[in-house]
Amino acid sequence: MRLATIRTNSGHRVVRVDGDTAVEVDPAHGADVGELLAHEDWREIAAAADGPQHAWADLDLAPLVPTPGKVVCVGLNYRTHILEMGRDLPEYPTLFAKFADTLTGPNDDIEAPEEDEQLDWEAELTIVIGTEVRHADETSAAAAIAGFTVANDISMRSFQFRTKEWLQGKMWERSTPLGPVLVTGDEWKPSGRIWTTVNGEKMQEAATDDLVHGPAALVAYVSTITTLRPGDIILTGTPGGVGHARKPPRYLRAGDVVEVGIEGIGELRNRVVNAGR
Repeated sequence: MRLATIRTNSGHRVVRVDGDTAVEVDPAHGADVGELLAHEDWREIAAAADGPQHAWADLDLAPLVPTPGKVVCVGLNYRTHILEMGRDLPEYPTLFAKFADTLTGPNDDIEAPEEDEQLDWEAELTIVIGTEVRHADETSAAAAIAGFTVANDISMRSFQFRTKEWLQGKMWERSTPLGPVLVTGDEWKPSGRIWTTVNGEKMQEAATDDLVHGPAALVAYVSTITTLRPGDIILTGTPGGVGHARKPPRYLRAGDVVEVGIEGIGELRNRVVNAGR
């Protein structure tokens, strides 16, 4: 099953995506995917949806989960990326957080801030939680995953590396495209390619099963620290090929189009624009 959150004149709506058609889910069950997942029987609700239908190509896509309670991110989790950054493989996941305000739609513009000219891309497989879970083993952690989506962890590198803590380079508003769809775990497993292009030029490409710490292991680890609830998301890290690691470094500029995709899930396509005041 594939689900998305769309923008309409009446606000957000959840749709079930059936090929080139999207069918609205009754908004009584939630206005976005995160709210829908709060229902224990969300799968049955979505499967039975028979609301207004739309052509998928015509939709205005919102962030898949517009207001997650938690946005947990994993750094240095692809072997290729760890090696290009000159680091050892980690024993434990490297975690940091974002806030809901960082999220933006899968086709929305990304603002290049005046304060940081080192705007970088990071393609990321993203876990969406479907069941509340705490102190999970890997079996119960896997069962708590509703499915997967795509994110671009746009990073403001000069702010990120001002200190040893990364948060200040990762929390800029409307900087993290999320979507286009949630693909449920019974339909997709990590194995397909993940990639980034900038103006059509390939920058990143890897297999999503190259993760040092896989989805179930990450959910189990994070749930040891804090309760994960439906709609929470975990960005699982980025592969090699980020702009900051290139020689010379390469960063995004206004006018660039950055596309991030995962085989079997979908693509983000975002234009970089100068930030307005």
